[in-house]
Amino acid sequence: MTGTPGRIAETGASQEVKPLPTRVVPPVELPARTEQLAVDAAARLGWEGTMLPEMKLLGRRVCVVAELRPDVHAERICLGAEPMTDRATVSTWVWPELADTAPSPAVHIRGVLSVTRHWRTALASIVPFARYGEAAMVLPAEVAFTDDYVANCLPRARTYGVGIVTADQDAKIDMDLPGRVERMVLDEDAVSRWVNELVYEQLLATVE
Repeated sequence: MTGTPGRIAETGASQEVKPLPTRVVPPVELPARTEQLAVDAAARLGWEGTMLPEMKLLGRRVCVVAELRPDVHAERICLGAEPMTDRATVSTWVWPELADTAPSPAVHIRGVLSVTRHWRTALASIVPFARYGEAAMVLPAEVAFTDDYVANCLPRARTYGVGIVTADQDAKIDMDLPGRVERMVLDEDAVSRWVNELVYEQLLATVE
């Protein structure tokens, strides 16, 4: 057998190997800016408060709706207790010996939203916050028509009490799954106190 290495043997006519055509499926995209979808979704969910710019909390990018607690905020101004974003310091506030002297939470977090194209990313981002209060994800409406969404996303969202809001191609918001209000919510701990301080800092920067 003879031939040039790396070439297919030719039999009379020249042969050329062509790749099989593949179906190109365009990626699902969000129909509008994250901020716009978050504001509309919060209104649909009935969350009142200030929508903060998308921020990174616990390593996840989320949108937070929060309200300032005027009485606590005024007290903290008098005491000179500005937002504390050092996690190690805040973690000491839940120690029994410091609990009575630690500053009170100055904001009420009404809800946390994850606005993404993929439900798995959204669920991974939002579940840690669902342990402390209202949480929901905003997805493109096309996602809700897939078998994967029905078989895998909906059962998991129900388990964690996460709401689902969809946005169609015109950015029209619709409720697909209300959040479950009777789910078990954890008591305040070092993580929730630290998140509250980060939100407090962002809220002051937003409203000023």
